[in-house]
Amino acid sequence: MIARRPACWAMPAALLATAAYAQSTDQVADQADALPRSVIEAWRPPTLTITRYTENWAALADPALRQRRWTGPLKYVPLGSPDRYLSTGLELRARVEASDGQTARYWRAMAHADLHLGRVRLFVQGLANAAGGIVGGSSPVDRTGVDLVQAFADVTVPLAPGTTLRLEAGRQLVSLGSERLVGTRYGPNTPQPFDGTRALLDSGRVTASLFYLVPVVAGPRNFDDGRSRQKALWGLYATRWLGMGHAARIDAYALVYHDRAASLQVAGLDHGTGDERRTTLGLRAAGQAGRAYWDGEAMVQTGRLDGRPIHAWSLALRAGRRFPAIPGKPDLSLHADLATGDKAAGDGRMEGFNPLFPKGKYFGELSPFGPRNLIDIHPALAFTLGRINGGAVQLGLTAMAYWRQSRGDGVYDIPGHRLHAASAGQARFLGKQAEAVMTWQATRELALTASASRFVPGGFLVQAGATQPIDLVAGEALFRF
Repeated sequence: MIARRPACWAMPAALLATAAYAQSTDQVADQADALPRSVIEAWRPPTLTITRYTENWAALADPALRQRRWTGPLKYVPLGSPDRYLSTGLELRARVEASDGQTARYWRAMAHADLHLGRVRLFVQGLANAAGGIVGGSSPVDRTGVDLVQAFADVTVPLAPGTTLRLEAGRQLVSLGSERLVGTRYGPNTPQPFDGTRALLDSGRVTASLFYLVPVVAGPRNFDDGRSRQKALWGLYATRWLGMGHAARIDAYALVYHDRAASLQVAGLDHGTGDERRTTLGLRAAGQAGRAYWDGEAMVQTGRLDGRPIHAWSLALRAGRRFPAIPGKPDLSLHADLATGDKAAGDGRMEGFNPLFPKGKYFGELSPFGPRNLIDIHPALAFTLGRINGGAVQLGLTAMAYWRQSRGDGVYDIPGHRLHAASAGQARFLGKQAEAVMTWQATRELALTASASRFVPGGFLVQAGATQPIDLVAGEALFRF
């Protein structure tokens, strides 16, 4: 069968991550008559992020700026001096999905407090979520009750003019680069935090992060989410910024992943677990030049799985161009990914790529597969339809096609569960998909999204007996400040 619970692994995270402040220019202009021009131009509200702790609201130390928006007094609560303040925020999300004659419902609330005491910072974020109507019942990824998503402390140490070292310890949402290997899993109802430590060096043009992380495993009851006793991740991630205004970047990284009880299904076996120690070396180049943009990444994996040597790799590319002079300001892009699969079970080698902890939204609202033993190509077109009550209405259209990279391996979902073994068929083609997503930024804090997706199985899936198309219609309301 094909994965039929898309909400757990496919949400418009990238689009909604910036939606709440997509109109920041309008926000600055709202009270232009009430403020001196020097004050207006001195500050822009930061883009709301998924991790939230990367937002910097220090400019709201100016009382005049705090009065420009009702959220201002909540984003900056002064505590005696400009570098001592409390920042708060809230996210409320409701989502409804209709698929295969069933209607699933998801609710989530996440509130955070960010306390700055000079060079020391304390950050806490809580989570309360619920779900219902899910075929087969809900899992902790859908519903974990009330739990702690983030709770960490950091201290910033100046090393030289323009260079700082930040030391962090505790529970965090971690996003590395494009999130192809380490992401927040923001799309599902329960994000993916990590317990651990990080040291982050920032010299302006170069940033580097050295870390040791243990994933947090979600439980079904309140306050029962705990660190994994099975998995760990450590490594180094560095970025070199290029061009004026950091218009381009080159990322290089080395990650070591250890799983004491990895599933051997990826080695072609039907059962059993084994020790997996996998090293990933990666190089990424991303940026923009004028109206064109690109994001390419290459990853190589080595190590051993249950004594078998690992030789796997993956390539990913996204390139596009914006056309601001054309009505609707269309944005045309092409996405392509390749992740290797095992060539033959029992040959003593492991060629299947492991995406580790990938982002929740990987291929779209409906993501029937994960980036293992997979080739996918999908062109996309996004444009602005207009404005309603001042808020932009945007439409995104995407077509997708999927193939197996190796006939000797099966197909998997995003968490890594095998959907069909290699023996289920000989074809490479997995199917095609079409998707439309419409978003309206109703207010600066509220975004409304509606989507329709259809996946049609082909080739291999038909041979495996999964012949029925998957249709998904979804609606979502997201309020955040």
